Amino acid sequence: MTEPAVKPRLLLKGLVLIATLAAFGAALKLSGLGDLLSEHFIDEQVKGHGLTGEGLFLGLGAVLIAVGVPRQAICFLAGYAFGFMEGLVWSSLASLIGCIGCFFYARLLGRDLVMHKFAARVKRVDDFLRDNPLSMAMLIRFLPIGSNLLTNLVAGVSSVPPLPFFIGSLIGYVPQTLVFVLLGSGVQVDPVWRISASVVLFLVSGVMGVVLYRRMRHGHSLDSALDS
Repeated sequence: MTEPAVKPRLLLKGLVLIATLAAFGAALKLSGLGDLLSEHFIDEQVKGHGLTGEGLFLGLGAVLIAVGVPRQAICFLAGYAFGFMEGLVWSSLASLIGCIGCFFYARLLGRDLVMHKFAARVKRVDDFLRDNPLSMAMLIRFLPIGSNLLTNLVAGVSSVPPLPFFIGSLIGYVPQTLVFVLLGSGVQVDPVWRISASVVLFLVSGVMGVVLYRRMRHGHSLDSALDS
């Protein structure tokens, strides 16, 4: 008797992964939770509410980042809610917690199935991160392309050790976090200059990411567009 191509246990875990992600996304859309972190919501529920407002922002921000809401939007609203320095802290924490949650969600539910069916793709990520997971994770976050959600999921199903990946991600998040917190903050700078500074910082961080990628990848390929 031939062994089935995919073991039922692996298929079940994969179906659970897909179903729960789809259900969560649908719940976000139907409940309007994805629209909660707006400027109006920040004014009503976060600003001036001390630790309660900060905890609410951190929790919602982390959940929304974990399910694929653009991290840059959360950073912008952190700048709007808390100003530059505090916004940098709270958006960084929300990004890290969202990364950790998504990583372990994929590792616990989807790892076996993805490794079994897409070993070549996971190996590509493993090869890129294996030699120095901290610095290479930092490098991935520096790049101006790619999906934060997909990066977290793929890393979760790879063999990369969690702690270096999280530390590298936290450091690598900083350039774009700075850009969007600055853009959203109420610092006493003319809006034209603030927006211009944000654009310049974004371009600099993007170029820096591409240059570092080409110098540090040591023959490993993460993205064909960057390679070319």
